[in-house]
Amino acid sequence: MKGFFYSKYFLMGLAVLSFAACSDEDAPRQINPPIEPVTDEEWYAGGLLGTTFNSSASAYEDPTPAVENAGMTDKFKYGEYFFERTYTQNTKPFNGLGPLYVRNSCMSCHPGYGHGKRMERYRADDWGNGYLLVVTDHTDTYLSSLTGMPQTKATAPFKAPIDEDKINIEWLDYTDEWGNKFPDGETYSLIYPEVTIPEDAYYVPLEVNGKTVDYANVKVRLESTIGIYGTGLIDAIPDDSLKAEYIRQEKAGVSLNPSFFANGKWVKTYGNTTHPFRYTYALSRGPLQDAAGANAIWNITNVTRSNRRYHYMTQTYANTAANDPEVQNKFYEYFPDWNKTGNVKEDIINYLMNQELPVEMTDDDYVDFMIWHRGLAVPAARNLDDPDVQKGRSLFREIGCASCHRPSWKTGKDNFTDPSGFFSDGDARLPRYPDQTIWPYSDFVQHRLYMENDIRTGWCRTTPLWGRGLSAICTGASDRLHDCRARNVIEAIMWHGNAQSDARWTIEKFRTLSKEDREAVVKFIEAI
Repeated sequence: MKGFFYSKYFLMGLAVLSFAACSDEDAPRQINPPIEPVTDEEWYAGGLLGTTFNSSASAYEDPTPAVENAGMTDKFKYGEYFFERTYTQNTKPFNGLGPLYVRNSCMSCHPGYGHGKRMERYRADDWGNGYLLVVTDHTDTYLSSLTGMPQTKATAPFKAPIDEDKINIEWLDYTDEWGNKFPDGETYSLIYPEVTIPEDAYYVPLEVNGKTVDYANVKVRLESTIGIYGTGLIDAIPDDSLKAEYIRQEKAGVSLNPSFFANGKWVKTYGNTTHPFRYTYALSRGPLQDAAGANAIWNITNVTRSNRRYHYMTQTYANTAANDPEVQNKFYEYFPDWNKTGNVKEDIINYLMNQELPVEMTDDDYVDFMIWHRGLAVPAARNLDDPDVQKGRSLFREIGCASCHRPSWKTGKDNFTDPSGFFSDGDARLPRYPDQTIWPYSDFVQHRLYMENDIRTGWCRTTPLWGRGLSAICTGASDRLHDCRARNVIEAIMWHGNAQSDARWTIEKFRTLSKEDREAVVKFIEAI
């Protein structure tokens, strides 16, 4: 089937298609949107310019047709090089690791370019560990003495802000109000992580904005990486379309995070721009050119580039290291060029907090990396002509899953911007995705599920579902949700069922389905 459609659209010369159901931005939002038949374009999850029909173990790694059409394939492959390889302190072009870092490569967090795996322990060098620590006080405010993504690795002579050997992850069983059982008697299992870090594992003082935090008030949680394919297509969704979705939900009485949107207006937008937030669970990033990958290639490894000639670092850490006799004794041995003043404390702080450090990643290499990042294709939907999948598709809409996991969007002209100023608006060096109908199955809005040991703040962006059915073959695991607590689709669905959850009404309907119908919903989710 997929081969037939691919040939068909190739012969049509990549005609621009549109599909109105669930994507008409002028229509009122409906709790149960109309169910339309599967159309040809629905197989193209990333639109004609963003879809690959590879469904093998490398399905998340392909360039989009837009990359190929623009003659960027070689640069895409070179950019991939920077995602996959391990960084070191001085081996070009992968030099510059440290002085502190979260991981020594991007791919170690994104196995097979996908979602991180559920882990039994926290070790940065464990393959597939996509976990980032979330360390806050009792008000859910990040500890400012640590970086937002706390580092557990360091290069000599420095010491890691947290000793990861002392981090403990315990997976606990959870029983929901239904006893983890459907009305027909079928059971399921739910687990969640508890993370503890002893006080002596912290190298830096525990502070929020310079004020000491009582260790008893420190909270630690996990957030895992998500798949990075298709992020360029998400960037191509017009800002006005995102706003229209918020307005539609607000008018329908949906609870929205007041930190972002209220009374038909944005409460805050990204940085000093008018762009809405659209990336990460916490909606911490706006346009892709200053979002997840563009940020991570710098702060995960601490590799500098021309527009970020400084370390991912806190002043508290710099002060702590500068006053550490063991660091002082070795500093000039490792950094003889930083013997500027002869005052070792001053020189350590100057090195760690300097804003004009030497450039370690060249501009050309960074451009190639962003061609790769913006150019990753989305796997095509599979088995949409299967009767069970079609039944699951209808049930997915009937019971309300599509209210948050909005099926489709229409991209705009994709004259993208870069808040960091490295790329110009619509920069011709990067691939673009104008006027595409895409099927991410997300509204890109935050909702609350009220899970046990919940995500920080309780608000979590709806995760796109496209391509996730290939996770097992591409990454070796099928774990879902923000901390990988769900080991399969059923567990992920049932974690939506808390009495206070924004999705409670949907889960009540899902529970009443027959086993056959529940399996059809799962089969559909695995197919998209």
